[in-house]
Amino acid sequence: MLDLIGAIVGMAAVGVNLVAFTQALPGTLAHRLGLAAIGGAWVGLASGLGAAGKLAFSPDNPLPLIGVLFAVPLLVAGVLVLRSPRARAALLAVPMPLLIGLNSLRVLGVLFLLLAASGRLSGPFPYSAGLGDIITGAVALPLALSVARSGRPPVAAVSRWNIFGILDLIVAVGLGLASASGSPLQLIHAGVGSAAMQYLPYCLIPTVLVPFYLITHVIVAAQLAATRAALALSQA
Repeated sequence: MLDLIGAIVGMAAVGVNLVAFTQALPGTLAHRLGLAAIGGAWVGLASGLGAAGKLAFSPDNPLPLIGVLFAVPLLVAGVLVLRSPRARAALLAVPMPLLIGLNSLRVLGVLFLLLAASGRLSGPFPYSAGLGDIITGAVALPLALSVARSGRPPVAAVSRWNIFGILDLIVAVGLGLASASGSPLQLIHAGVGSAAMQYLPYCLIPTVLVPFYLITHVIVAAQLAATRAALALSQA
């Protein structure tokens, strides 16, 4: 039952994020549909590899594809931002309230706690990832509404939330690797560790959702920097 719930809410979160983000991007409908198609293909690839067990750590596969699938979206986004002013402008044009609001779906981190309670996850990983995501998601919605209503982001509040959200994801990834049996980076030997994250439906979290949310945080940080620069210029 828990896997069924995880599959439903996980795919729902992926779908909402993909549709909302691509719709908010400037550009032609064809460009947005093309990006949505790439995103959908990526989700399909991660799902297929997870179903086939190709994302799991093992002595014969110490560097599984789960690490590659986590890193590729971040690297692609980074290259586009550095090399394409058009792509950089498009990402910065995504409304900040939407970027923050999409993170409200991270309250679904309660699944980490449920998996820990059922013995499917162990060690510090599920509690750090679960509680961190719940806090980030719970604050995201009222913060997004505040930014949308005011028209000017409360820079300090958004910055604190953004830093917390980034650190939550980084710590979760680190603890997940340190708890993964068979990983060359395993430092925590506590039962099953983070094994469930290597298989469907939960493999979509490290391969799709975590990279996506990291990208939203980086965009918010860039928007905040632009806001600070504009404020400083207006006060000069």
